[in-house]
Amino acid sequence: MKRVKWIEDGVRLRIQHDDDLWTLSQLIRPGTSVGMNGFRRDGSHQDSVRAKAAERKPMWIVLQTQHIEFQPFTDNLRVHGIITEASQDKGSHHTHAIAPRNEVEITWKGGVSDMDKALMAEALQDSGRGRVGIIVIESDEVMLFEVAQHGMRDVSQFTMRGGGKREGKSTEVRASFLRGTAKEVAMVFDDSMPLVLCGPGFAREQFESMLKETGGDYSTLNIATSIGGRAAANEVMREGAADNILGDFAMAKQIRLIEEGLARIATNGHVAYGHQSILNALEQGAIETLVIDAGLLRDDSMCGELTWDDVADGVKASNGEVVQASVEHDAGEQLVELGPLALLRWAIE
Repeated sequence: MKRVKWIEDGVRLRIQHDDDLWTLSQLIRPGTSVGMNGFRRDGSHQDSVRAKAAERKPMWIVLQTQHIEFQPFTDNLRVHGIITEASQDKGSHHTHAIAPRNEVEITWKGGVSDMDKALMAEALQDSGRGRVGIIVIESDEVMLFEVAQHGMRDVSQFTMRGGGKREGKSTEVRASFLRGTAKEVAMVFDDSMPLVLCGPGFAREQFESMLKETGGDYSTLNIATSIGGRAAANEVMREGAADNILGDFAMAKQIRLIEEGLARIATNGHVAYGHQSILNALEQGAIETLVIDAGLLRDDSMCGELTWDDVADGVKASNGEVVQASVEHDAGEQLVELGPLALLRWAIE
């Protein structure tokens, strides 16, 4: 994402990567004005058949947003609203389909909030960082995941027919399975994407050799984990063993903070969760880091008599940090269930 310029009560942005769309999905909400180049058909034809065949005219269109649709890991961000500014059809419904290489102007009533400025600053700094593949390898199963700045998605899963562990398959059969899977992986991930190979046991080392035999010039990191499956991918993100590849990813930081909060809950450590506990910690200036679902800062949810935006402002006023987390990963889903987590400087009553 690139900031083109500040405008009155808003900003003009150039979308550069798919990952930027998650940030836009948080910045744009009902009531926000969104302007970009679009097309409308010439409405001068009264006959419906002729109207559908009319030429689509390019123009600058500003919408007052009613709702958005967003699918992570795609270039599908659609903003639905009412046209407030255009050369024709004011008052009509329209949809902006925002994708990389588009420029958009976003304006908010009352101007850009601090929480939106912070999220934009993070996106401007992170924009352009490539995605990373995580491959979990066991002797009879290989799972592929793709990691972006704000989410992790399942890509594919390969399982040896019959189950190698259960059926006692021979070494040759397992090797054949891994070699065939390596060829499939080479078709899914090109060699421009760094890969983290992980899992328990030694199958991952054999798989790494087979992947390089496919001819791709892959940059790989091989990490032993205590468990297999999706949990292994989460362990890699949580434990920081792949920091030289994943350390700068916003999601990696979010996962570590959420896991730290959960660990402190389990050991009665310096942590607050639940509305009253967080408000007490806020009043005492004890919050070092508040980890909160980014969407919660932008809806009508309250923490007692305060909005969550007010809580975030209070945290920053006491020199604390507010981390606006995505929920497009397993730790993020835990955060949704538990609610915001406050990591504290000291224990509170």
